[in-house]
Amino acid sequence: MSTVPKMLFAGAALAFGVTPFAADAQQFPPDQRPEMATEVAAPHYADLAPLVIAAPLILDATIRSTVTINGPEAAGVDPGFIRLYVQADVNALIRGTTGVPPRIGYLVDLPADARGRAPRLKKVRVLLFARPVAGRPAQLQLVAKDAQRRWTPAAEQLTRRIAQETVQPDQPPEITGIGNAFHVAGSLPGEGETQIFLTTKDNRPVSLDILRRPGQQPRWSVALSDVTDAAAQAPQRDTLLWYRLACFLPRQLPDSSVAGSAPQDADAARADYQFVLQSLGPCDTRKAY
Repeated sequence: MSTVPKMLFAGAALAFGVTPFAADAQQFPPDQRPEMATEVAAPHYADLAPLVIAAPLILDATIRSTVTINGPEAAGVDPGFIRLYVQADVNALIRGTTGVPPRIGYLVDLPADARGRAPRLKKVRVLLFARPVAGRPAQLQLVAKDAQRRWTPAAEQLTRRIAQETVQPDQPPEITGIGNAFHVAGSLPGEGETQIFLTTKDNRPVSLDILRRPGQQPRWSVALSDVTDAAAQAPQRDTLLWYRLACFLPRQLPDSSVAGSAPQDADAARADYQFVLQSLGPCDTRKAY
């Protein structure tokens, strides 16, 4: 096992949780870039977004070799999985504040095949969502157990798009919960407005506004400031704002949010909140090793 850098096993070799940095594009001299060995389904936005957000390094790479890790160094591997030390040739640096060597190494846990053996990965092209290892420029740590993804044009395009969204100065904040919610009934039956205030990691204001008018479909919008914008709309699907809402809003409006409201107003606020969730749709994810 002398070919595997022992430092990767210090502490939690697959420890995750990093802070994203701004991205610069760096291209390496192109080596042979084999296409994927098998058909891979297109990733969902919510699949890649948490990886992009967490990864200070995002690489397009081609696997050169793998070594199966056994014994104590494979402690903590999930049942049905195998831990591998991978060496890969870098095709392009999609995100990173500094360059990386043309060949890198990292650990990854992958599902065993039907015979219980490690998957064959040589010459497979992958996207890697990683962080650097201090003092070891050629070694990386993946930011999640599923942070090695099969490369496809669609996956790379979506990764680059999300990466661009996450470095915009006006990117939406992380949603942490729901504050107060208020419903005001209109003068006509079926008319009313609900405003729901959200809590965020950096205390920036975010609110949902739901309008109901007789004979019309309900409409809702999201505001990212204290100022009400009459032109505000619901977020488009597969955007960072959609992801922040669809994947982090609780499934029910907390009772504390409507404490003090009249029962009929509280019920209307709950119904409007469910309308928002239905409009957002599910937070779809698909594991793709």
